[in-house]
Amino acid sequence: MTEGITDRTSGQVVPGASRSGPARGVWRRSADFALVVLDVMGRGLMMFALGVVQIPLIVIVLLCLLLTFGLGLVFLFPPAVRLTRRWTAVARRHAQQWSGIEIEDPYNPPPPPPVRQRDGWYHVGGNRYRSPRYPAWHGRLNWYMKDEATWRDMAWLLVYPITGALLAVLPWILLGFAVYLPTLGSPLGLVAAPLVAAAAVAVAPYVPNLYGLWTRALLGATMRARLTRQVARLARTRTETVDAQTAELHRIERDLHDGAQARLVAMGMTLGAAEQLVDTDPAAAKALLARTREASQEALAELRRLVRGIHPPVLAERGLGDAVRALALDSPLRVAVEVDLPDRPEPPVESAVYFAVSELLTNAARHADAHEVSIDISRRGTALRVTVTDDGVGGVDPSRGSGLRGLERRLAAFDGVLAIHSPVGGPTVATIELPNVLPATEPVKPSMSRGKTMLMGVCLGLAWLPLFPQGVVAVILKIIGIDEKSWFLALHLPDPFGWAACILFINIGLVMLITGLYLSACYESSKRPAPPDS
Repeated sequence: MTEGITDRTSGQVVPGASRSGPARGVWRRSADFALVVLDVMGRGLMMFALGVVQIPLIVIVLLCLLLTFGLGLVFLFPPAVRLTRRWTAVARRHAQQWSGIEIEDPYNPPPPPPVRQRDGWYHVGGNRYRSPRYPAWHGRLNWYMKDEATWRDMAWLLVYPITGALLAVLPWILLGFAVYLPTLGSPLGLVAAPLVAAAAVAVAPYVPNLYGLWTRALLGATMRARLTRQVARLARTRTETVDAQTAELHRIERDLHDGAQARLVAMGMTLGAAEQLVDTDPAAAKALLARTREASQEALAELRRLVRGIHPPVLAERGLGDAVRALALDSPLRVAVEVDLPDRPEPPVESAVYFAVSELLTNAARHADAHEVSIDISRRGTALRVTVTDDGVGGVDPSRGSGLRGLERRLAAFDGVLAIHSPVGGPTVATIELPNVLPATEPVKPSMSRGKTMLMGVCLGLAWLPLFPQGVVAVILKIIGIDEKSWFLALHLPDPFGWAACILFINIGLVMLITGLYLSACYESSKRPAPPDS
């Protein structure tokens, strides 16, 4: 007899099926949850090991700081900062891999190399130097000292072994406490032990996210650092844009001089010759006039091509979508164009995207040996995204061609990026994205869910309780040796669990404080006025 269950719709027996499907689903989910818990606890031990290995590094950095500010040995400060930044880069990478939370580098852009002045000297303050070595070292020293991320890195270096490392092994701490409770010989301990063990298992999946948020709060980029990097990037792209515009003007001048201007001069000479022959040889004069008319048509066509290269009329009249469709009609390839762009961007943006697409089509026809190209133009919120895909041979390297570097410079003026994926053998996918060039479809309303609002209030209102009375004050009482236990929970536990409880309360208070401040910052940023509807 065939095993299985009957399908209610067809009335047939489904072989291999059984009524234990829901039970199997429960077992599968339980197994997945157990694997997640084991992975979290294993990675947590690795993060804790990083904190242990970090202790000698803390000693080295503190010694360098002491010698720098105590004895004036400032040459030790840059190596200490570089060592700290390399270690924090490792910490960011591990935290991002574990939690999935992106953590940006918070550092300000490095200073430019020193420039020799007109008098042949390098100036630093009121001093002058022949060699750029000391000015460059002085500039990097100021960069290290004035960057707030330097001091945040060092603060993280000091507090990580007693905060982040213990947060990573929070399930292990709870399990150890659950094992310890039955040894007290109290019925309450016997009852609380399985509850604490269950809490350790239940809290384990949330530890990576908490660890990532804690790391981002101390080692992530601040709004000031993002603005500083953006200003530096805009200054660099402004210089590149001015250089590109100057080169474009020189190209237009050269084309006019070598093309249309030469033709107009030749037309003038031909008309002068025809004027001399009009009485003596009318037939020759007519031939010269016909030649002049042909030259004028060629000059007019050349001027139209030149104007089209500066700013195509179809782009100004019909917009980006129709201009790209006109490019597709002129291309020797089979080009499919899809446009989903309800709003037109600004004319400079349209011009930059148009010429970028034109360059990509030209590259596909000349160098990629492609036959078909697809172009997709759409919006992603307030960003404009253009994807150009061809079936060519691939293997495109943007670092080798000046054309693609020119596209990147042209798009960088609008904070745009050009991403190219071109494996050998194809296909080649070029993606252009320009952020904040389209009007917002809906205004952003300052809102926060009720749960987040309550969590922010609880964290900011009660963070002091585990941080100071149950944490810092209990540590001070244990160091002094006061026997009065009062309501300090850590004082009721024998060592080393008393010290572990003090550190745990301090960590809980810090996590609550950082969470409350993070939610408050999110709420304040959401209260900024939204852009008006277009």
